Amino acid sequence: MAKIDPIERNIYMCIAKSEEGIKARDIARTLRVDPSTVNHFLYASPFMKELCWQDDEYTWHAQIPQTRPHYGLAEFSGFYSSVKEFLEMDEHRFMELLKLGCENVGRNLNDTRGLFHSFTDARETMRNLFRDLKEFGYPEKLSNDWEILFELRIKKSKHIRIYADVLIVTKRYAFSFEFKMKDKIEQDEVDQCAKYCEYLDVIFGDGYEIVPILVLTKAHDLYADATVSATDAAVHVCSGDMLYNALDFYLGFIR
Repeated sequence: MAKIDPIERNIYMCIAKSEEGIKARDIARTLRVDPSTVNHFLYASPFMKELCWQDDEYTWHAQIPQTRPHYGLAEFSGFYSSVKEFLEMDEHRFMELLKLGCENVGRNLNDTRGLFHSFTDARETMRNLFRDLKEFGYPEKLSNDWEILFELRIKKSKHIRIYADVLIVTKRYAFSFEFKMKDKIEQDEVDQCAKYCEYLDVIFGDGYEIVPILVLTKAHDLYADATVSATDAAVHVCSGDMLYNALDFYLGFIR
């Protein structure tokens, strides 16, 4: 996977924050860097080449603009909607849309290892999460316009790989959930949960904090932190019935 150079990140931010698009010379002027440096990244950086595009007037645009809602994410997700729409949708319709979306983003739908069961498991866990949020005092109206994604697959080339089983996007946080149908914490899965945070951070921009959460759906009464290998960083690890604790850590809704 491509690494993000600080200048590359700033160039991408200029593009993603511009609602009407932006020309290379204006990027250089905004960042106070040499135009040749900007052009180098625009045309040579895998991250930039795959997630940005240039129109006929030589103006650059991001495929996932940093605006709310982040509609561009729908093109890279198996399922994308507001939380309100998700909660109002029955399971049959949800699975129909998720399967169609997965085909569109190139997600392998081989069910020999219980993939569809994992989809329904993740859906039910998310629905229960919002039930718990409401029960513990978080106003439902505040979460209705949150965005929810299942099976995020930004996989444009061998250089760009950004995955998430489920994302919940609020006004300040992007909660990235890695689901495992297990009851014990394993180090490689902790590491996998944190693997794409750096790249999600670029996608969402400076106004967001990326929060990785490992969900063990066969566990019960589990809420812990686990350290990522060779770092001081940690991820939350939760069973489905304790998942609300991880969101409360950031949103502070439990009274």
